[in-house]
Amino acid sequence: MARKMSTRKRPRREDKPLHEINKIAYKVFDTKTLHVLVGLMNTRVFKSIDYPLASGKEAYVFRGTRADGTHVAIKVFKYETTAFRHAHEYLEGDPRFNAKRVRGRLRDFVRLWARKEFANLQACADEGVSVPQPIAHRDNVVVMEFLGERGVPYALLEDVVVANPRLLLSEIVAQAKLAWQAGIVHADLSSFNVIMRTSEGKEGKGAQTPVLIDWAQGVSVAHPRAREYLANDCHNVASFFKRLGLRVDESEIEKTITS
Repeated sequence: MARKMSTRKRPRREDKPLHEINKIAYKVFDTKTLHVLVGLMNTRVFKSIDYPLASGKEAYVFRGTRADGTHVAIKVFKYETTAFRHAHEYLEGDPRFNAKRVRGRLRDFVRLWARKEFANLQACADEGVSVPQPIAHRDNVVVMEFLGERGVPYALLEDVVVANPRLLLSEIVAQAKLAWQAGIVHADLSSFNVIMRTSEGKEGKGAQTPVLIDWAQGVSVAHPRAREYLANDCHNVASFFKRLGLRVDESEIEKTITS
């Protein structure tokens, strides 16, 4: 029979979040990454790293605070991961990056992957695509606009109730079209990579607009598989809105984006 743990030995409830943060820090903050983060602090890109916002196979995203009290999102790509095993296809064929230079060298690949996300964000932001505004990049760290209000992040499209599916579909397609005009295909667009920005409407009600996130795998339209990736994006978008009861033709979505 297992013995009941003494209440004196149990971890305090307030220690549990700290324990989770420490586990993440152990996985992400190797010595080189710590040097990068300290360097960004020293150049006043942000003042502090607050807590994790999201985690994935490739990266962790943290909320950071700037000297003026505003927030940023700090995306740290992990060096120790197998998530990049099949990621070379998104680099090879993209004329903006030399994938051969990093083949077989994981750390160099991760740094190039982070640079690719920052470059894609810049290209999209310059074209007016609704994306997190890029702020800074160094090695495996990308700093961008924090998508939230009063320090609390906005919700993913996957997790919200959509009031007007037809309107939202047209807005997402319009953003993908702008990205195409910027020379970029998202290549992983889905309801999990759209954040709903909330703003006050005319009657005080929260109006929601889509922001497209996670651009590291995005490729140039000159990539030999760009059309294939775009077709997959259109399929994902169409599938989501079909679940909401819309009749959606994914081939028409693709034509709209590329016309």
